[in-house]
Amino acid sequence: MNERRFNAAHARRLDDPARRAWLPPAEVLAAMPLHSGDTIADVGAGTGYFSLPLAQAVGPQGKVYAVDAQEEMLSLLRNKLDESALANVELIHAEANNTGLPASSCDHFFIANVWHEFDDHAAVLRESARVLKVGGRVAILDWRTDVEPVAGPPLEHRLNSSHAVDALRSSGFQKVATANVGLYSWLVQGEMQR
Repeated sequence: MNERRFNAAHARRLDDPARRAWLPPAEVLAAMPLHSGDTIADVGAGTGYFSLPLAQAVGPQGKVYAVDAQEEMLSLLRNKLDESALANVELIHAEANNTGLPASSCDHFFIANVWHEFDDHAAVLRESARVLKVGGRVAILDWRTDVEPVAGPPLEHRLNSSHAVDALRSSGFQKVATANVGLYSWLVQGEMQR
């Protein structure tokens, strides 16, 4: 674990109600072309801040693979799932560059607030390309560098959205687009072509 990885001991911050004001899940999901029945890899799922809304968005015919490298995070998400009526979330204990998901199994590969933590972005994007169906989309959400860190990692750990744009294009993703979402985040998306 590098010094940029979120410490699971601070997991309560991920569920702070104030977070919904500065990073509304509905705003992020509205920026993604989600459809009922889609399959999504939520990479860096944490305590399920996005996994649960994603599961609701894709409905009972859809599926969310909640992937996280920290078992402590998955345990907290498991507790939430036990209390919910959602049956379309599968927990996966794995690293982002080796999820173990089947090839060509996902419509979306969603990387939320962990892009700045990765040491090898190209390896993560190779894994996303392997897991995505033709026409599938990768969506990278992370922290803006042009706003003071009221929340999130320190400025020196953050990466500009142009870094993700360049990485996607270098990895062969097409239709790359970027937008700011919430108060402190950017969202970069691209489509997998083969």
